[in-house]
Amino acid sequence: MNFDFNARRSPVYGTKGMVASSQPIATAVGLEILRNGGNAASAAISVAAALNVTEPTSTGIGGDVFVLYYEQKTKNVFALNGSGRVPLSLSLQLLENEGFQELPPYHPYTITVPGACDAWFTLNEKFGNLPMSNILSPAIDLATNGFPVSPITSYFWQAAANRQLKTAINGNQMLISGKAPVPGQIFRNIGLAKTLSLIAGQGKEAFYQGEIASAIVDVIKTAGGCLSLVDLEKHHSDWVKPISVDYQNTRIWECPPNGQGLAALIGLNILNHLELEFTTKNQHLRYHYQIEAMRLAFSDAWAFISDPDFSSIPMDWLLSADYAVERTKLIQPSVAMKEVKHGTPPSTSDTVYFCIVDQEGNACSFINSNYMGFGTGIVPSGYGFSLQNRGHNFSLSKGHPNQLQPGKRPYHTIIPAMATHPQNNTLIGPFGVMGGFMQPQGHLQVAYNLFYDCLDPQTSLDRPRFCIMPESKSNEIALEEGIDFQTMAALAEMGHTIKPVSGMNRAIFGRGQIILRDEYGVLIAGSDSRADGCAMTLIKT
Repeated sequence: MNFDFNARRSPVYGTKGMVASSQPIATAVGLEILRNGGNAASAAISVAAALNVTEPTSTGIGGDVFVLYYEQKTKNVFALNGSGRVPLSLSLQLLENEGFQELPPYHPYTITVPGACDAWFTLNEKFGNLPMSNILSPAIDLATNGFPVSPITSYFWQAAANRQLKTAINGNQMLISGKAPVPGQIFRNIGLAKTLSLIAGQGKEAFYQGEIASAIVDVIKTAGGCLSLVDLEKHHSDWVKPISVDYQNTRIWECPPNGQGLAALIGLNILNHLELEFTTKNQHLRYHYQIEAMRLAFSDAWAFISDPDFSSIPMDWLLSADYAVERTKLIQPSVAMKEVKHGTPPSTSDTVYFCIVDQEGNACSFINSNYMGFGTGIVPSGYGFSLQNRGHNFSLSKGHPNQLQPGKRPYHTIIPAMATHPQNNTLIGPFGVMGGFMQPQGHLQVAYNLFYDCLDPQTSLDRPRFCIMPESKSNEIALEEGIDFQTMAALAEMGHTIKPVSGMNRAIFGRGQIILRDEYGVLIAGSDSRADGCAMTLIKT
């Protein structure tokens, strides 16, 4: 593995176990669980709960979860879909009758059933080795006694305070005297401690059938929404078959739709069939080919990704080598595509990401999100968490695969990833990049850095990124500070619409974590410098 000293910090090395997350306190919680005999599954749930406390700007029990879990003894990768569904009483007809042409981002109609709590329990039931009371204890303690807020978290907390929290029902319960906590200020969340204590003692039923469920339904009704107790009671997570492609002698795994991991795999599959040998000496070509591959991948993702229980997705065709070759022919080495259209199958056919590898070699790639920071910002009074707004991703166009329908899961942005050896499926490691529609782009860029350029995890994360702006009508490509002017100018000359981005606006490029295991069994981790977090290693078992 090449080592590049351009990284902003060094990768972390270890042999006993590793945790990488966007909050140092949450990373320390994961290590504590590993040190006390917990495995990667139980430690992951503990980290997720701790992040709910320390980074509610991105995640929480009011949101959704996706997981990839590598089981060492079987060398299999398992995928868990912990995303929630649309209320059964919400339909396109209802929205049309009420005059909606699109849903405002923080409207109570965007609230889908929170899937996180069920996903935590479902993961622990299948793979965990500790009781939930032990797993949730560190987060309960943090919420009760308080924690010092990290700088980047404070920045986005303030943004949410000025956005959805100032108008959302009970949004002020996530603030201190109407303001976001400043860096280093102690924040206590007694309501969240109560929520976590209830589910630790009574199980997930406390969330989906008990007093928490009643509080969720009451606040949504007050806000003008329609999610009911029946919607909560009927919710369940699903173990699903993961999808994968081989890239640079590595098998890259993603969760299947309704998540957008498919977009990352389509993009990597296209890169497999491009002539890239000149890209190491020509920075603009490296970005150009990745951008074009991702533009094609997004065009297919937006056309086909939906809830597979409601529509047929031509997965085998989209991930086939023949289709990748067909799409590759559209990419020119010297000019950007003017128009990108999705393929046609043959007729026969803000978020937290973290990862853990335990002492036994099990690995967990875990992502938990509210969407848009605090989601809707609506808080069930006295319970310390906000409700997500994932329903904003639905299409209100009749006939679209991702159209809003009762009981349906939306196109979901959050995606974890896992890498294994294609010959024997031994673990290479979990990785991921959080951040809305940046996520598949981040996966593609990080995988390219890791497995094509053979960079270490930290350098792979530190490398400046591009971001295709999905809502831009001019097909803008955001380029992060650190990409030199000559490269930007060359991309603009090729026809790309360039938007340089610096400072705190770099948040659009996502925040990732990586843990890899080398051929000697040494764990190597990186944690994104765009966030507050870190990677840490276990030294004793």
